[in-house]
Formats: sequence, C-alpha cells, structure tokens
Amino acid sequence: MFTTARLISPATPVDGAPTLVGRFALDPGHGALVRATLRYSALGIVEAALNGARVSDDLLTPGWSSYEWRVRVAETDVTALVEAESTLELTLGNGWYRGSLTWMGATGVYGDRLAAIAEVDLVFTDGHKQVWASDASWSVHAADTVKDDLYHGQTIDARRRGAAPVAAEVEVIDAPSVHFEPYIGPSVAPVETLPVRDAWLSPAGRVIVDFGENLVGWVRAEVAGPAGSTVTLRHAEVLERGEIGIRPLRSARATDRFVLSGSADVFEPRFTFHGFRYVEVDGWPGGLDAVRRGGLEAVRISSRLRRTGTFSSSDPLLNQLHENVVNSTLGNFVDLPTDCPQRDERLGWTGDIAVFAPTSAYLFDVDDFLRDWLRDVSVEQQHQGGVVPYVVPDVLKYVGVPQDITPVDSTAVWSDAIVWVPWAVWMASGDVRVLSENVEGMLSHLRHVSSLVSESGLWDRGFQFGDWLDPDAPPEDPAAAKADRGLVATACLYRSADLAVRVVEVLGRWDVRSELEHLRDATRRAFREAYVDPGEQRLRNHCETSYALAIAFGLLDDEERSWAGDRLAELVEASGHRISTGFAGTPYVLDALSGTGHLDTAGRLLLQRECPSWLYPVTMGATTIWERWDSMLPNGTINPGEMTSFNHYALGAVADWMHRELAGLAPLEPGYSRVRVAPRPIDGIDDASTSYDSVHGRIAVAWRREGATVHLEVTVPPGVVAEVRLGEVDAEIGAGVHRLSAEFAPTVAV
Repeated sequence: MFTTARLISPATPVDGAPTLVGRFALDPGHGALVRATLRYSALGIVEAALNGARVSDDLLTPGWSSYEWRVRVAETDVTALVEAESTLELTLGNGWYRGSLTWMGATGVYGDRLAAIAEVDLVFTDGHKQVWASDASWSVHAADTVKDDLYHGQTIDARRRGAAPVAAEVEVIDAPSVHFEPYIGPSVAPVETLPVRDAWLSPAGRVIVDFGENLVGWVRAEVAGPAGSTVTLRHAEVLERGEIGIRPLRSARATDRFVLSGSADVFEPRFTFHGFRYVEVDGWPGGLDAVRRGGLEAVRISSRLRRTGTFSSSDPLLNQLHENVVNSTLGNFVDLPTDCPQRDERLGWTGDIAVFAPTSAYLFDVDDFLRDWLRDVSVEQQHQGGVVPYVVPDVLKYVGVPQDITPVDSTAVWSDAIVWVPWAVWMASGDVRVLSENVEGMLSHLRHVSSLVSESGLWDRGFQFGDWLDPDAPPEDPAAAKADRGLVATACLYRSADLAVRVVEVLGRWDVRSELEHLRDATRRAFREAYVDPGEQRLRNHCETSYALAIAFGLLDDEERSWAGDRLAELVEASGHRISTGFAGTPYVLDALSGTGHLDTAGRLLLQRECPSWLYPVTMGATTIWERWDSMLPNGTINPGEMTSFNHYALGAVADWMHRELAGLAPLEPGYSRVRVAPRPIDGIDDASTSYDSVHGRIAVAWRREGATVHLEVTVPPGVVAEVRLGEVDAEIGAGVHRLSAEFAPTVAV
C-alpha cells in the first residue's frame, strides 16, 4: 500500500489531539501537475487537510477493523488542492484504537500510542512521477481538540485556533505487524443535516433541544460569546419525566464541550458520535431565546450506502415502522454493523446482523460494506480455532465477558453469521465473491460446531443466547426465554448446514458437499427425534419461537408443517396477537404463519398496536427500532432493565417480510435476475408498494384492493423475469410495465 511512507507518532505527549504536519514542494521542470493521489491511514482515527482544506468529507478514517491483522487505507484525489509548496496536516483522534470500548470501561485496548501514515503520488505532464511521504522530518502540534472519545464526547477549544502552534518532533514507529490494505467497503460520511424541531425549558430549568427524530452523529454549533466560556451539549435518545433520559447510556457520557474564542465560532465534533434526538444545552449565550433563533443543527452520519429498497402502504403506522427500520440501519451502519450507536457498547454483535442481513440488503447496497466486515469475521475466526466470536472486531477477547455469557464458544445465530450474512448478500447482489471469500469460514464454523454437539446429534451443550429478549423474560434476565436453547441451536445448525450445501454447489466445491449433506441430514434427524411429537401433533417445546424456526427452516415434513402452523396460530391468537418471540424467533414468525395458511393471523400480529408489538413503539413516537419491545413503558418511563436501547435494528427484520410477502417482491435467483411477484394482502391494508434497484434496474410492485379484487402493477427491467402469483393468476412476464387484476383469498398459502 505504501512505498516509502513511515508510520509516525508524536515523540512526546501532546496536550490534546495531535496534528502531524509535513511539507513538500513539487519537483521543478516537469510541466504541469496532472494527478495527485493521497493515501493515508492511522492507528486511531485521522482527518487530513492539504493546504488548509479537508481532502474529503470522509469521517472516522480508517474506521474500526480487526487492527491486529488489517488496518484500512483511505485514498483520494487531491490534485485540485496541491500547490507549488504544500502542507499536509493529519489530525488524530482516539477512536476505537485508543478510546473507550465496551461497558467494562476498557481504554487503549489496541494500543496506547496514536500514529499516522501518508503518501502522495504526483504525476506530471512529461510522465515524471514524484512520491512524497510521511517520515521523521515531520513535526507535530496540538489541535483545537482537547479531549475526544467515541463514548464520552469531544471538547474543542476555539482559542487554540488563533494561537501560534508550538511545534514538536515526531518519531518513526517500528510497527512491522501492522498490515495495511485498501477499503473494501464504503467510508463514513455526513448524509443529512436536521434543524432544531423545538426547544424549551425542562422542569429543572435546563434548555432542551429536540431534533425531531433519533439519529446518529453530532451537533454542529455556530456561536459567539465571551472568550473562555463553555457551551456543553449532553445527548440522549428519549425524555423521561421532562428531562433527558441518560440512564440507558450507562457509563457513556455523550457530552460535547465547546470553549468559545470571543469571536464567532463554528464547532463540529467529528472525532466522536452520539445516538440522540434530544440535547441538553448549557452555557449557550443568551439562553433559550438565543437557541431558538438558531446556531444548532444535527449532522447525521453513516457509511456511504446507496438506497435500493422502498416500501409504502395505506397504513401510516406501518410506513413509519419501515422508516424506523431505515433510520436504525443508517445509525448502526457506521463503518461496521453495530448493535446500538449510543451507549457504552456499539459493538459488531454477530447475531444482530445475522438476522437483519436480508432486510439491510434490500434497503441498501450493502455488498461491499458487509464483505468488508466479513473479512474481519474471517480473520478473527482463523485466530480463534474456528469460533465466530460474539462481536467482530472481537474486543471482548481482551477485556473479558460477563460470567453469565460464558464459556465463550460458538453460539447459535451469533456464530451462524458467517453463513447467513454471505447468503443474504449473495441473494441480493448476485456477487459470487461474497461466497468464495467466506466458504472456508463456513466450513470451519460447521466443523467446529460438529465437535460441540452431544451424542444425540443436538447442539444442546455450552452457552447459548437462545431466544434472547423474549418479551416474557424479566428485564434483568434477557436470556430467560420460553424456547428451549438446544432446540434453537439445533435448528440454526440445520439451517447453516443447509445453506452451506447450496453455497458449495454454487462454487462447485464437490469435495465437501457430502460432508455438509451428512451434517445437515443428521441434524434434521436429531431435531425431529428430540422435539417433534407427530402423535400429539405438536412440538415438545410448545412455544412460538420453536414452531417458527421448525417451519421456516424446513425441519418438518408437509403434514407436520400443517399442524405446526395450526399450533403456532393458536399460540399467537392466545397471546392476543401480541409478540411472544425473542431475538431468534421474531424474524421468522410471520413467514411461518403466512407459509402455512395463516396469513390473517400474521396480518393481525403485524398490525398489533399494544405492547409487545412492532407498532407499539411507533404509537409511542419512536423514529427508530427499539432493542426491547417495551424499551419505554406505556407510562412514558424507561424500561427498568440495565440493557435497553432506542436504536437497535434487529427486531426491524420484519421489514423483510413486508417487502417479500405483504408487498410481494422476492428474489428467486441471486441478483434478482428472476423474481417472484406474489402480494399477500392482509386485512387493514388497502394498498402497498415496494421497489428494489437491482443490478438490472428498478423492479417495482404496487397493488391496491377494491373489495375482493386486487389490482396489480409490476415494473420489470430488461434482464429480469418475474413469476407472478396472485389468486388464480399464474404468469411469467418479462421487461415492461404490466397491469393485471385478480380475486384474492387471503387464507390460501402460497
């Protein structure tokens, strides 16, 4: 990646964030400059400026990867910024490398010393090439950032901007173990700014600002006031009893401080980020009235993801639910797929993305984003004996895990991410690289889990998260689910083995197909012997998640699917059509119902507004997906459990069913070269539409109901074939806009 550049660091500690400075002049006598390319990276996070101008709007470079084995390198064209004599500045922040990580209070997990590396390649009209790079000749001075931490916030002192910097020396760091490589995924960038929606005084007399929706990023402030005075911003997702609700943040302080220079100042804390809707403002010159006049705006950040999927319907609450899923995706896809963006966690929990990958792959082009993260999954797995860890990058291996989630080993759903995520990306994109890059990881995972199963063939030993966050579990024990953990794990093992068989068939890996088929078939037999009671026509673990997984993963024969669907529908109806599934079962319960002839029950479950349900948070004003069904209780107080977040995408996996079944668009072949168009109208919804911007072009489905007749419009781009199933209509159509109508019987399974 670098030819002559050296990794450099301040020779002595700097008071605040260090800015490394290098100067270069263009080689004379070679004509005009044709092209200048900057490559740069850091241990920490780095922002680059050339001749006083930021080289790009990229943020948090180089992001968070498994630093022990890969540190990514940013590359950008800086031709327009180069002068005859140029100055390059690299300002460093702690980021994930040296800042706070996890709820255990760890800091400096990867190292205690920040460093940067940069190289500029210059090409002239006569073909001459010049390379200039970081080395020991650079200098360092303190930036205007006094403190920075992703969890706790950033302090910026504008008085430093006008002061002459005191230069100090740098030194070259001998770091042969650092492996630099290009980004595979997109960089992080600002995606939107939001104005202040409202501002008021809280019951305690504090200024509260509302930006209207829960977002991830920071607040940009333009303010003038007495030199040395401080404006303090505390961020929170919700209000409780009229004040900002900071308890869910746990130890994360989420507080930015801006020290004024005495002139007009602009502050933007780009070395931190917060999950917030509300901000408590202290010290703003002029108080509430001045805040209302302007000077604050929220900056939403996310990885650069192209939006691909849309959905709308006749139900405003359902539309808001879908928008909440989109918002939570943006907020948790900040360089890597995280569980939450606000508290002292923000980790790449593998279970969350395992269940959410199909939804994210419809909403956004996440091919390269998830391929990049899967590269970290692979290297972590290789160094942990085939175990896919709970989080990736795996910081927990350094700081430890609570005893209630040990012993650390492969665990269902979470470790299955190495199979489920590539498969979801493959189906959406048709990019076979995601399979070929991860097939060895799939094999390693399944071989390791094979060593964990009991003599009966069940994966019923070791720690399991199981049906995490079952709504009937007490707040203090999120793992206390109704579903048998061995049943959940064995069902997931079967699904992973089944998908792996399909993967090796795609790749032509006939050398391992029989091994995987044997594991798949043996797991299915063990599951059926242990958990299926055909005489009683029920599962021995009689709860919604057990039936949902058995049906959706294909563990039952046709006759068994029929009675299992009936049992599931009975349980859902007995619960008053309220959610009774946790992390493992929720993504599959609607498919299990609609696929066994119980579309009406699925519809009532989807549209339920009482807690626990998907729409309950919407009725409570949610603009993102919550971690718990009742993260906020009906009386407006925050769930008493220690662990609750108001921005968690996992339970938003329901949007996948909304796209495929309710609106009616699903891929039959990878990359959407062949699709199924089979809308499933439900009571309470008069119309629905969805679209997906595939590699072939935009595919769209829209339907509306008039009595028992459904009118359907399908848009198919060239290169795509659509199989249309609606009532008695059974047709295959090609490119064009097609309109048709049919009678629809909602109780008939497709």
